[in-house]
Amino acid sequence: MTMRKSVPVSVGAMIEDLRALVETESPSGDVTALKASAGVVAGVIEGRLGGRAVLVERGGLPHVHWSGGGEPRVLVLGHHDTVFPLGTLERRPFAVADGRVTGPGVFDMLGGLVQAVHGLAALDDLTGVEILVTADEEVGSRTSRALIEERALACGAVLVFEGAADGGGLKTARKGCGTFEVSVAGRASHAGLEPEAGINALVEAAHQVLDIAAFGRPELGTTVTPTVASAGTLDNVVPAEATVLVDVRVETAEEKDRVEAAFAALTPHLDGARITVRGAVGRPPMPESASLRLFAAARRLLPGLEGRAVGGGSDGNFTAALGVPTLDGLGAVGGGAHADHEYLLVDAMAERAELVTGLVRAIRNG
Repeated sequence: MTMRKSVPVSVGAMIEDLRALVETESPSGDVTALKASAGVVAGVIEGRLGGRAVLVERGGLPHVHWSGGGEPRVLVLGHHDTVFPLGTLERRPFAVADGRVTGPGVFDMLGGLVQAVHGLAALDDLTGVEILVTADEEVGSRTSRALIEERALACGAVLVFEGAADGGGLKTARKGCGTFEVSVAGRASHAGLEPEAGINALVEAAHQVLDIAAFGRPELGTTVTPTVASAGTLDNVVPAEATVLVDVRVETAEEKDRVEAAFAALTPHLDGARITVRGAVGRPPMPESASLRLFAAARRLLPGLEGRAVGGGSDGNFTAALGVPTLDGLGAVGGGAHADHEYLLVDAMAERAELVTGLVRAIRNG
């Protein structure tokens, strides 16, 4: 059991902690940078909440876990990796001006982490609260998924601190999402002397792109979008290889199964060409039903709060798919995720931190 003296929410203190996180760059996949970032995250948690934040290494990556002791009741979930490469901070430093905080990762999702910690610091009893901050959400949560699911099932309720939806709304449903890689193997030949002796992987890939684009069902919320293609070596060589990457978003488990089956059934158009498909809808859909109870509690605390269904995925998809009540989008109010104009609204920070305080109380009171 963790009993402590509560601390009123302070925007100045939140900005101080946010600066520390942002100025420790944490690009996904950079193990050295992520270990430094995890240390700063752990320090912020310990400094504001007491206790000990443990670095849990999975697949070589550092995930941060903290517990207030007692029977687990609520999991506060976030990530400290960002999409921005090392050096972004020099070009786009942390700044506070005109009511906005800017810098790499302020909205997605370092601002949300800080608000969560400070909202918890306003409680005098942290029993039953757990925090898990992972290091690979931006690249599919491959090393952290099992840990996320384990703690979600143990706690029975999950609050996800991804950035808010437009206008500050919470994210009450999310599409399932995944990436497919379609590789084409053909045969090289001289493009001028004997093009007919080759099997043009680029032409085959073009056929596949048209077939794949037809898998989408916008009326059902299913989008299938070819996004990256590569082929060939020189302009006078019939390309022997080509690769196409495809982004997939679905609203239902039935559509997940249909789209995965459609990819598995792809066949070549050109004689002799071969196709290999890798990938899946790795993040299952987060249905609105998963958030109903927690969103109702949030609305009681902030009556004007809106809920939104969104296309992007998060670790909340995993917890909701387990049947664990999950509420997402509790983090920073702002915008520009993954973009140079990313920002957080200072005026919303205190209210969002106080929402954390109220939600945790409501969950523990049953």
